[in-house]
Amino acid sequence: MRKPVALGYALVALAPIVWVLLGSFKSNDELFGSPWGWPRSFGFKNYENAWVAEGLGQGFLMSAIICVVSLLLLLPIGSMAAYVLGRFNFRFKSVLNAVFLAGMMFPNFLTILPLYMMMVGLGWVNTIHGIVVAYVAYSLSFTIFVLSGFFQAIPQELAEAAELDGCSETRTFLSVMAPIAKPGIIVVGIFNGIGLWNEYPLAVVLLTASEKRTLPLKIADMAMAQEYQADYGRLFAGLTLSLLPVLLIYFLLREQIHKAMLAGAIKG
Repeated sequence: MRKPVALGYALVALAPIVWVLLGSFKSNDELFGSPWGWPRSFGFKNYENAWVAEGLGQGFLMSAIICVVSLLLLLPIGSMAAYVLGRFNFRFKSVLNAVFLAGMMFPNFLTILPLYMMMVGLGWVNTIHGIVVAYVAYSLSFTIFVLSGFFQAIPQELAEAAELDGCSETRTFLSVMAPIAKPGIIVVGIFNGIGLWNEYPLAVVLLTASEKRTLPLKIADMAMAQEYQADYGRLFAGLTLSLLPVLLIYFLLREQIHKAMLAGAIKG
């Protein structure tokens, strides 16, 4: 009974992806004439037009830079904060936990206006460092919340053994705790990376210059510019380009994801 249910779920999840992938090789006539059929040919004209003519190549590069830099800052900061909050008792710890937990409860659009005014005052609108700081700040609560559980589950005896060997707290974190929590850090990085790669509301407010716009903004601009005469094959090619990095990263790191999920199930 479980296998047919899992197979049905996989088909439902994969069907839209396959449809978009096949549509990226079709012309408008093919899409409207045979939306579920195979394309007549598998040429890359739609991809070339989307990448060059619509500027998705520039948006792809901008999204990649912003995501990588954001994760390089977010994961070390978030993992160190989660280690402290998860393993040590100190004054106002509960207050800090409550503050980070509250950060997950506020939708982005509630803070867009004050954030924009602050960025204008700092001169950080249409800058990479401005959007990176915003992304790190918005993603920190989720990162700390998830990783705190991983660090809490690590036996205290390991930290005590490292202390007996003369390790400082920093050395214990870097040499013992972080490697053990590596599956959790990778999974948090993947979830944050997917969210940042597809992020739209903050980017549309903070990145208004055409040369600074990320891939989701470029795809939205392409759809709106074409209005009701959209080249859907070109649009589907752009959507496929936005999906490929996410699928590739999941394929390469699937074993780490499975290990993290298994660790979470055992701890539960």
